[in-house]
Amino acid sequence: MGLQRRLLPSMSALSAFEAAARTGSFTAAAQELALTQGAVSRQIKALEDQLGVPLFVRRDQRVTLTPAGESYAAEVREALHRVGAATLRVMTAPQGGVLKLAVLPTFGTRWLVPRLPAFQAAHPQVIIHFMTKMEPFDFRSEDLDAAIHFGAADWPGAVCERLMEEEVLPLCAPSFLAAHPIGAAADLVALPLLHTTSRPEAWRDWFAAQGIERHEGAGMFFEQFSTTAQAAITGLGVALLPTLLVQAEMRDGSLVPALDRPYRNPDRAYHLVHPPSRAHHPPLMAFREWLLGACASASAGRGR
Repeated sequence: MGLQRRLLPSMSALSAFEAAARTGSFTAAAQELALTQGAVSRQIKALEDQLGVPLFVRRDQRVTLTPAGESYAAEVREALHRVGAATLRVMTAPQGGVLKLAVLPTFGTRWLVPRLPAFQAAHPQVIIHFMTKMEPFDFRSEDLDAAIHFGAADWPGAVCERLMEEEVLPLCAPSFLAAHPIGAAADLVALPLLHTTSRPEAWRDWFAAQGIERHEGAGMFFEQFSTTAQAAITGLGVALLPTLLVQAEMRDGSLVPALDRPYRNPDRAYHLVHPPSRAHHPPLMAFREWLLGACASASAGRGR
């Protein structure tokens, strides 16, 4: 660690270099940092002397990055971003109670966030920073502690803990159902079916469970369940939606079952996912315990 410290340039030199690299100008960097142009120039010259590598080509009052400078600038910018983010976390949660969590967008807004007041009441020192992620990612390249994921428990290099299954139901607007009487699953085959891109095989699996093999169904595709639900509300067709995400619409009657045939795929569920190194991170431990209880209550409420 001693050798590594000797290799670390000063923060002021790195800040001056990053600003000059980003703006392409020592003068602009000086204005941004509230320094003189000479001070920025001296900071960068000291950094180049420490590295033993020129970072800029200086020509006719203009500066351009050398190839080494371009590579170094990208890494320095990322390092400064991480330092800034860490500083913000300490400032906003001085006891270190920050959980950086990736969530699926509709699950986050429709299911998780409405339940968070209970978590905050029990753990007021924990602050959750949210990021939306639609697909699995590499924790080694993301500044995140955990994620809530839907699918199989097959996230490489991470611990997956099953939370709850997802029940889906074919839903539509009351006006659509009045115009298209539906008495059996086969009646849906000829109707416009609304799809969500994150569940491309959902309709096929539902039809297979009803004894109708490999029917995808024609219809529109939407990126998120919230948009798919809105399309169903406007009468564009029948949507296969997770009931836990459309409770409000089912209560107010804007969405009704086209057919009362709920389906759960036992091979796919919501999971809390995290790298093994974060298993004992106190905010994650607190959130995990609360989340497991909230999911158990939600599953019991659906009659499981």
